[in-house]
This record gives sequence, structure tokens and C-alpha cells, in this order.
Amino acid sequence: MMWSKQFIWVFVLELVWFLDIAEAGCSEPLKCCNGRNHGCSSTGWRMDQVYGTCYCDAACKSTGDCCYDYIRSCPASPCVVSEWSHWSGCAEQCAPTVRIRRRHIEQEPQNNGDPCPTLEERAGCLDYIDYQGVHCGQYYVPAFISTAKYNNERKKRTLFGDEKLPRYCAEFTIESLSFHCTVENRPFARWMQYLREGYTVCVTCQPPAMNSHNHRCHGDDANANGTRISQWQAVGNFRCRGTWKKVHEGAQCSCPGVHSFIFT
Repeated sequence: MMWSKQFIWVFVLELVWFLDIAEAGCSEPLKCCNGRNHGCSSTGWRMDQVYGTCYCDAACKSTGDCCYDYIRSCPASPCVVSEWSHWSGCAEQCAPTVRIRRRHIEQEPQNNGDPCPTLEERAGCLDYIDYQGVHCGQYYVPAFISTAKYNNERKKRTLFGDEKLPRYCAEFTIESLSFHCTVENRPFARWMQYLREGYTVCVTCQPPAMNSHNHRCHGDDANANGTRISQWQAVGNFRCRGTWKKVHEGAQCSCPGVHSFIFT
């Protein structure tokens, strides 16, 4: 009878000890942690029904060794970020640059929660007026050109008084162009085929295209010294574009008809 009582007592102690280690897991204090951390471990049943060392860190889901109660005791919480800030101004004045907006982290992701999204966005930016209120940046916007034959239709729409405004012509050497110009074969746009790298073209500035304040055409590279390269784009095919360098300006130009164009 005495042996029987001792046996029962030992059995109860072993059962208590077994239940204690069986319940061991992520519910213990400070067991949940981010990343891979061997300090965040316990001894008990794993989620794959294997008894032994189990983990309560965020990496255990990928390694397959989480404690059985990981999901309950270490619930995932996603990253939380603030709203976007307002866009900044252009990083530089009168030149192609970027503007920026940012947001910050309000809560780091926990226990394999969704990671934080990007915290910074950038976008292209170009200011046309500097801090002193002077217009600038026009050299980075393409000049729009069309065939000189378009002038025949333009004359019909010239406003009274415009014919008295002085006209001028600028000569440019084409530095580069896209292949879309050379393959253009639509009847109204075949003039683009005559644009060739290294050729000199004449572009006339006429009243309908003139700025009402300075009587200049946009993109004519006024006051250029022959070293600045600027951009042009053909009207009728936005893919036909390139760069050129201004070499001369005068009241008239002397280019063949196929190399004569107008600002629009």
C-alpha cells in the first residue's frame, strides 16, 4: 500500500512536469521578437507536431520551427505609416530636376507583419520662374516645328495687325533625332523624313506663334551663343524629336524648301 502511494505521488509530479513543459511556448514573457533571434526560443511542441526546441521569432514561419502557439501569442501587425507630406519645390531652379514627398513610419511591423512601403517618392520637376520672378527653363522644353507649307493655311487665320510684327528666321544644325522621323510616311507628315542628323534647317518665327510680350517664338534659343544644344519636336508625331544647335538668326534664311520649317 505504501509503495502504491509513492508511485501515485511520483506519477503526479511527472505529469505536472510534463504538462508544464508541454505548455511552454510563445506565451512566456518576452518570447515574441522580430527577425531571427535564438533567444526567442522555448521547449515544447512545434507547429509541425514535433516536440523539442521551438521559436517565437518572425523567421520561424519560414524555417518551420514555430512553437505551437506562435500565431495566437505573437499576432502579426503590419507596418503603419503616416500620410504623404506635400510635394517639395523643385530641387533646382530653371533646370530639369526632381521634387520629393515623404512619409514616416508610425509603427514598425511586428511578428512577420506586412513590411513598410516606400517612404519617399520623386517626380520630375521644372520651374519656369526663378526666385527673382524672372522667366527661365524654356531651354529645356522642346520647340515645336512644322513644315513651311503650313504657313499657307496660317496666313488665312492671321489677325489684323499681326502682319506688321517683324518676322525672323533661325538656322539650326540638327544634332540628333529619333528614328520615328525617318520612317514617317503619312501624307501630311512626310516632311519629317527630310530631317537628318548634321543637316542645317531654317525655322521661321511668324506672328501667330510669337509670344505677345517679347515677340519671340518659344524654343528659338534667343541669345544663344552657338554652343547650347536644345530640343525640338515635330508637330503631328510626338515621337519625332531630337536636339539641335542654333547657328544663325536673321530676317531671312536660305534653305531648300524641304529644309524650311516654322515654329508653331
